[in-house]
Amino acid sequence: MVGKKVSRILAVVLGISLLAGCSSKGSSGTPLKDKKEIKIGITQIVEHPALDSAREGFIAALKDKGYEEGKNLNFDIQNAQGQQATANTIASKFVSDKVDMILAIATPTAQAAYNQTKDIPILITAVTDPVEAGIAKSLEKSETNVTGTSDNVPIDKQFELLKQLVPTAKKVGVVFNTGEKNSEVQVKAAKETAPGMGLEIVEIGVTGTNDIAQAIASVVGKVDVVYVPTDNTIASAMPLLVDKCYSNNIPIIGSEAGMVENGALATLGIDYYKLGYQTGLVAVEVINGKAPKDIPITVLEDMQLVVNTDAVKKLNITVPSDILNKAEKITGGVK
Repeated sequence: MVGKKVSRILAVVLGISLLAGCSSKGSSGTPLKDKKEIKIGITQIVEHPALDSAREGFIAALKDKGYEEGKNLNFDIQNAQGQQATANTIASKFVSDKVDMILAIATPTAQAAYNQTKDIPILITAVTDPVEAGIAKSLEKSETNVTGTSDNVPIDKQFELLKQLVPTAKKVGVVFNTGEKNSEVQVKAAKETAPGMGLEIVEIGVTGTNDIAQAIASVVGKVDVVYVPTDNTIASAMPLLVDKCYSNNIPIIGSEAGMVENGALATLGIDYYKLGYQTGLVAVEVINGKAPKDIPITVLEDMQLVVNTDAVKKLNITVPSDILNKAEKITGGVK
């Protein structure tokens, strides 16, 4: 009898513990929605238009839902300046400061945050493949303290645009930072997709922005066009890439609008402000008590066609009228 009573008591205690683990609470044990001030640490790997827009969208979504800095939120916004070691330090500081939630913008900062805590809710955005990055078991159910949004864009759509704008292109140089996991995933996808579209991939791997000039010089005459995946290192150095490519009459297809604003010829990508906004709405779900592991990691369905008319003129490219009619046309980033 005593053994059965103990078993029942243990079962009840275990059940209560499991239920308690299904909701999001602050460091004090208080449900986030009941806290007077929620502390959110924001960690961004580097500064460039896409990631900046994602951060702004996240903050805007929270504000639209009644959560605002100085009212019931306290943001600690940090930038790792492209350094993984700094991203690790930032994540460690957030854990020490007992923030209630972390927003990790881009794959390196998401990995850094996840390596530091398995308890604090981590919202991610601009992360290409959370599963490959090791921070989620699947997009449908992360089974971790991570949820949010992915910026994965179908590579075949980008290559279709590339072929429409540069119909004679056969060899595509993909420039990327060999140290970014998100870029490795996209290069692999490009290599798998290209043959079926009559294209050949030429990898242009760099370890930092200082390598870009020499890397482009080494492929002049060997590539017909350059494609830039959602690589944070390259995105932060687009003016340099544009200068080196366009001086050799090599068009650039970007993977998001910020790259086109900084000189790339065109993209069929996603709106990072909307992506960040979508992440902010997920954060509200977490604040209201839902566990990250129970919230799917989502992508944006809407694609954004953007063409840089300055680049069109500089490269003397004829853009099909149906593309020009559909596209958001911008100027800039081309000297």
